[in-house]
Amino acid sequence: MALKNCLYSITYLGIWYKGEALTWQEVLERAKRYGFDGVEFDAKRPHANPMDWTADIRKAVVDKAGSMGLTLPALSANNDFSSPIPELREAQLLMVKEQLKLASDLGCKVLRVFAGWPGITLRDGIASYDETRGNWARAFQDVPLLYRKRFVAETLKEACKYAEEYGVTMALQNHAPIAVTWKDTFDLITEVDSPWLKMCFDLNRECDDPVIIREAFDTIGHIDVHYHYNGEWERKNGVPTPKRMLGHDPQVNYPAFIKEMKRIGYDGYLSFEFCHPAMNGLEHAGIEYVDEQTQLALEYTKNLIANA
Repeated sequence: MALKNCLYSITYLGIWYKGEALTWQEVLERAKRYGFDGVEFDAKRPHANPMDWTADIRKAVVDKAGSMGLTLPALSANNDFSSPIPELREAQLLMVKEQLKLASDLGCKVLRVFAGWPGITLRDGIASYDETRGNWARAFQDVPLLYRKRFVAETLKEACKYAEEYGVTMALQNHAPIAVTWKDTFDLITEVDSPWLKMCFDLNRECDDPVIIREAFDTIGHIDVHYHYNGEWERKNGVPTPKRMLGHDPQVNYPAFIKEMKRIGYDGYLSFEFCHPAMNGLEHAGIEYVDEQTQLALEYTKNLIANA
């Protein structure tokens, strides 16, 4: 069993904390300094947007990561295939095609994709989900969810052709507002029925009961090719411990998830993402808070993996 730890670059995109985004070079350096095994770049600005990363940059990223002993196991898209407007789905599909090409150039085996993604808005450089989630729900509210899922499945089938062309497996993540649960995600993957579409399991709060978590892994473990997790930690008696995030309860049952990953023999990457506003009370915190959280998360996860 060789479960490995990965840093998802959305953590340092410069939108969750007060401060600038890290460059791709700085992301690699942070990952190496903190002890991660690899880096998963977010395929949007200011990181791995295919429009910006020329052939020379792509080679430089691969060379620098290799020289540092870091892998590039996955790339992450931020797509929405659920729109009833064909032109919007086609634009999203084109971007995913370019991201698959970029993933291939970087040597990434996986492109993480969404079914639907409402996006974010920025106010004074800080990201928020508040506006987009509400507006996504109101847009096309007369279109039944069933039809939106059909749009997703049809577009994913097209995307699978490009995934095969570039030799990169897409991993559909369980994420609101379409593939909300692991069961929703599994159903879509089953509907698409392609070897080029697998699953990225996000270790979230949809299930914290070990029995239910085992049921999930018994069902989807054979198609899980990547994992994500998010959260916040504090040090108690010298040991990193998950703390309750504002507005979130219950806590994620990380020990049960790690135990199941080891049980099914998963030997890929578990990718940490800090993808929510970094807060100090009612004020946004600086990058130093995210640095601290990233290190605590890795230390906590390594302890779980070693003792599971």
